[in-house]
Amino acid sequence: MSHVTTHVLDAVRGIPAAGVSVTLSERGGEGWEPVASAVTDDDGRVSDFGPDRLEDGVYQVRFDTGMYFSQADVATFYPEVVITFEVDGGDHYHVPLLLSPFAYSTYRGS
Repeated sequence: MSHVTTHVLDAVRGIPAAGVSVTLSERGGEGWEPVASAVTDDDGRVSDFGPDRLEDGVYQVRFDTGMYFSQADVATFYPEVVITFEVDGGDHYHVPLLLSPFAYSTYRGS
């Protein structure tokens, strides 16, 4: 299993958000450096996302929510969602996103 996984749920429609482009990046000396990219599956998940182990540091997951809503012909206020978090020796980091066109929330998943 990847050290980082994610899950996107469309809170308005009550379904997994399939087809969302997601990028994992690490903060480095020159800014954000891409580590991995993927697209959510039919269950809204990315379970194979990046290496099995990440070095301690600051990372971000960027979700292309604008494209997701555009394909559904839905206007949105948030064309992308960026979640920044810190890896500090944990075994697994799950970064879920609960999404709607005009709001979103996240939490440290398990």
